[in-house]
Amino acid sequence: MTDVIADDELVARFPGHPLDHDSAPHYRGRLDRRLLINLCGACGTWHHPPKPLCPACWSTEVAATEVAGTGTIHLAIFLHQGPPAEGVDYTNPYPIVTVELDEQPGLRFTSTVIGSPNEAIAIGRPVVLDWIDRSGTPLPVFRLSEASDS
Repeated sequence: MTDVIADDELVARFPGHPLDHDSAPHYRGRLDRRLLINLCGACGTWHHPPKPLCPACWSTEVAATEVAGTGTIHLAIFLHQGPPAEGVDYTNPYPIVTVELDEQPGLRFTSTVIGSPNEAIAIGRPVVLDWIDRSGTPLPVFRLSEASDS
């Protein structure tokens, strides 16, 4: 577990990312390839992006909690151009998806889909969490679920 990594080392591992007191546990989780989303201990509501208060009950009893990493594509766009990034090739449109996670309706996380042709990436397709390394740090991504192929 990398929960003990110092803040300055965490910032160095994720340059250019929006690291703050609320998001630091989430980035520490990424170093262990764990996707963490805030869960309210008072009312049980999941919420993302990380904030210090639960948006449902205003409790401060929120904690970064691991999710299963399964869900359904809620939104899909294909970028034909964009900023240079390691592993991103715009000669084929680059997929960006927002996945509604199975933990709770409306709980969504945005990333990309790997291992599938763009024609297979569509709203409503089930996905599972996977990980790639980009610029030396783990990045949560999704793959189309085997179940969606049947």
